[in-house]
Amino acid sequence: MIEHVEIGGVRLNLSQSDNSPGEWIGQREVLKQLLACWLVVDDKDQPLAPRLVGAPGIGKTTLAVAAGRVRQQELYIYQCTADTRPEDLLVTPVLAEDGQIKYHASPLVTAMVRGGICILDEGNRMNEKSWASLAPLLDHRRYVESIVAGISIHAHRDFRCAVTMNDDESTFEIPDYIQSRLQPTLTLGHPNRDDELAILRYHLPFAEAEMLQLTVEFLQQSHDLNLDFSTRDGINVLRYAMKRLAQDPSHPVGKDHFWQEALIACLGDEALDLDRLAARRQQTLGGSTLPMGLGDFFFNPQDPLHPDNDDDEDDDDDFEDEDDEI
Repeated sequence: MIEHVEIGGVRLNLSQSDNSPGEWIGQREVLKQLLACWLVVDDKDQPLAPRLVGAPGIGKTTLAVAAGRVRQQELYIYQCTADTRPEDLLVTPVLAEDGQIKYHASPLVTAMVRGGICILDEGNRMNEKSWASLAPLLDHRRYVESIVAGISIHAHRDFRCAVTMNDDESTFEIPDYIQSRLQPTLTLGHPNRDDELAILRYHLPFAEAEMLQLTVEFLQQSHDLNLDFSTRDGINVLRYAMKRLAQDPSHPVGKDHFWQEALIACLGDEALDLDRLAARRQQTLGGSTLPMGLGDFFFNPQDPLHPDNDDDEDDDDDFEDEDDEI
């Protein structure tokens, strides 16, 4: 049954809370930092709304969910997108079967009303107009105004929020007046080897030990090379490899074969050679390597047919010898 609340004479149907598990493995310090942001240490104090920043698939949402489970509060997640409108964030009018307009409170507003926690997931995919509607919520005023419903909605004292943001180029620039309200910034890095192995085991307790080792070694090497393969990528590779192995358990070299097949299927051929991929990325980003010439598009640098591998010095010596003879 859908719960509802009445505010300013307007009846709002509330959203359902999120009941997904939130087990956080490793990196305990960043979990403590997030929980500290949500503490209130005095009657005049207010909770903070931090930004959780990191590469896609690194566990930002899982961290926020885990923190919510520690606080034992209802949890709501709102997925931000490029076409999110202010009414999507707050209150949406819906035409009911009887022809009447009904108002549906978003996960964010539901968390505000019920004193829960809301995670604005991938917040930097959202446009400035939508962010502007949240400005009074993210400072000392702690309320929003729904133009659609014609009401102001004040946040419960126990309401908390956090915003996850991907550290990539497929996002909007957050305006300064919003960034000043989303503080502090908590940055997530890739887990170390032991933690990453524990995360894989937690999600895939049925995985073969050999495949687990192949996956964690691949991920750790990619992290060392500053490539953007994440723990979530590793989980997908391992999950698909295990499904392929289950189809053909008698394959003579099934574990290695299916793991490599899964790697290519999930992450592409380039993932087979991380060193070469890292070198290409460095060239693309303007690293310290030599600029690419036309021959680099047709030959490997070590190929004897590469133009740069001609024995130019020997040719020059030959010309010099001929000049000496003349």
